[in-house]
Amino acid sequence: MHVFITGASGWIGSIAVDELLARGHEVTGLARSDDTAAALRATGALVRRGDLDDLDSIRAGAEAADAVVHLANKHDWSNPMASNLAERNAVETIGEALASSNRPFLFASGVAGLVPDRPSTESDVSPFHGLESPRGGSENRALEFVERGVTTVSLRFAPTVHGAGDHGFIAILVEAARRTGVSGYVGSGSNRWPAVHRSDAARLIALGLEKAQPGRILHAVAEDGVATREIAEAIGRSLGLPTESIEPERAVDHFGFLGAFFSMDLAASSDVTREFLGWTPEGPTLLEDLDAGAYGRA
Repeated sequence: MHVFITGASGWIGSIAVDELLARGHEVTGLARSDDTAAALRATGALVRRGDLDDLDSIRAGAEAADAVVHLANKHDWSNPMASNLAERNAVETIGEALASSNRPFLFASGVAGLVPDRPSTESDVSPFHGLESPRGGSENRALEFVERGVTTVSLRFAPTVHGAGDHGFIAILVEAARRTGVSGYVGSGSNRWPAVHRSDAARLIALGLEKAQPGRILHAVAEDGVATREIAEAIGRSLGLPTESIEPERAVDHFGFLGAFFSMDLAASSDVTREFLGWTPEGPTLLEDLDAGAYGRA
């Protein structure tokens, strides 16, 4: 299968490229720089130049492929509307390019904020609609293309896709601990964060592509929820720093923009995904990665 991937040089996208190539698929990755293009070519992938704002290139890549995996996102936390707009435009461009073809369209979404008082499941409908909602309401927008002959599949990732080299949320928590001299958690620290190792996320993407069904929602979640206090304690152990509860009203001051997010309970199940795909996570747990020094040591 010829697969076009946006975000092909990113944290999840780069290992997804490796996984798909190893399974015998042909991969074309979207690359916005000479360096990322060279890195993609070195893996054996093909390259299409462009970025998330280059809708003509994204459209051409989708039209030329047997399937699309959309993983790119600006993640501009200082200007979320710019990220939302770029994401929604990319989803609509890919959906239009694949309309009436029944070709697979897998795209990155998340488990955060789906339900307030219990672990989210694959049957939970996203409450986010419209440009001003998280990711520009792109999950619901993408799923609308099922009625137009697109095999749309939502890949809902855990907020923490961890591993050595990660520069996402856990890395931000580690940096906050280094900066402040304490590894913090909010309140009691009983709220939970789901997690998945990067290698397991890549295998899920490949399986989701090969078993794609229209409207299918998959949860890339290996651990339903790790208590944030346990995360903070593991960071403290790795850095040789004390662990401390941060009052909710001080969370943003301590952690930056991540403070409000780190205060949320985001537990999520992946039981349906595991049964459908035959997917069993095999990578280290989040706490194992932290204790092994994947995010640095003192």
